[in-house]
Amino acid sequence: MKDPRNVEEIAVNRVQLLSQLLAEGLDAGRARQIRAEICAQTGISERTLRRYLAKYRQEGFQGLKPRPKIQQRPETIPQSLLNQAILLRREVPTRSISQIIQILEWEGHAQPGQIKRSTLQEKLAERGYSSRQMRMYAATGTAARRFQRRHRNELWQSDIKFGPYLPIGPGGTKKQVYLVVFLDDATRYVLHAEFYPTLDQAIVEDCFRQAIQKYGVPDSVYFDNGKQYRTRWMARTCSKLGIRLLFTKPYAAESKGKVEKFNRTIDSFLSEAVLDKPQSLEDLNHKFAVWLSECYQNKPHRALSTDIQLTSPETAYRSDRKALRFVEPEIVANAFLHAETRKVDKSGCISFMDRKYEVGLPFIGCTVDVIYDPADISQITIEHEGHEPWQARPLVIGERAGQRPKLPGHLGPKPAESSRLLEAAEIQHAKRQQRQARAISYTLAWNEVKGDV
Repeated sequence: MKDPRNVEEIAVNRVQLLSQLLAEGLDAGRARQIRAEICAQTGISERTLRRYLAKYRQEGFQGLKPRPKIQQRPETIPQSLLNQAILLRREVPTRSISQIIQILEWEGHAQPGQIKRSTLQEKLAERGYSSRQMRMYAATGTAARRFQRRHRNELWQSDIKFGPYLPIGPGGTKKQVYLVVFLDDATRYVLHAEFYPTLDQAIVEDCFRQAIQKYGVPDSVYFDNGKQYRTRWMARTCSKLGIRLLFTKPYAAESKGKVEKFNRTIDSFLSEAVLDKPQSLEDLNHKFAVWLSECYQNKPHRALSTDIQLTSPETAYRSDRKALRFVEPEIVANAFLHAETRKVDKSGCISFMDRKYEVGLPFIGCTVDVIYDPADISQITIEHEGHEPWQARPLVIGERAGQRPKLPGHLGPKPAESSRLLEAAEIQHAKRQQRQARAISYTLAWNEVKGDV
């Protein structure tokens, strides 16, 4: 059965799986420990993990996309055997799939080679007993030690803060605005911060993009579990740009202490802004930019300063020796595109944002990926496995209907000289008659005995 996730999503998940192994300056001992932890958590073999890592280093994001392969019918596992596997996992949740199979074979519940590792892993996941699902309930505790990256752009943190009410609605109705902040972990430098009129993932996208355009691509980003950050778009964008995507544990706000502390610093600006009464979003953002530059970016920061030297976030960021990593505008634009799936209807079209687009009659019934820029949907790109991406055109209704695609030769009727069903039925009927003829009739046998007497 074909995996319902598209090829790109699988590659995104693999990049996030490798994120801890992509950190700079990782020594061999620590890398070995991380590989063991990943293998224990996910159930994949170290050989597979090394293969993923080699592919990513050779070909980047494209190297992690699965290659087309011949579909095989998954093996089935008897219910009694699956119950034994579940019992083994519950006894020791850290047991790997290979260990469970080995125990079942040694105990005589299964024949050697009867159980496929991938099939058992899939069945356990369906029942809620995968290693990852079991680990969700066993994980306890939170990080208590402070951490700080050595150089700029090694880690960015971000958060959303509720702002004041401004008269920006229809008829001057006041609406609340929201502040999005991207902060450098090592230097506390604010890469970009801006107030927005809505609370959705679009405001995070815009702030993130402006920070990248000004200061390059970071090595990793660290977010909470808000729905504006934990999106399919964020995972796709970070994977395309080679950024490690990290999330905090639930209810662990202390792990993002730097950006949380900055949010409390912003309270002083909001107190001043109330007195100044800004009348528009543009006015508020202008005042905030001035305050940010004079009252934070260029002001000595206690965590960065020493007894003999006072250092501001901007000075710390500008003087860092780590080189900034900029990428071509075309790559950034491609990474920030959105992706959604649509099913092609019987007319060869898809419905997207209240508009119809022609995909092509050969794709009737197929599910395709729609790649688009939310700011401009006049042109969208269609992707489908096994085909080069192409531009979809808005549907134009003409005077004549289009022709249906011709039926492929391998799907056409195959001439036959006789009915295989009737021939097989004839053979089965003869076998049934033969079995019935061999049956013993006890009535006839008893009559023969009585006649002899």
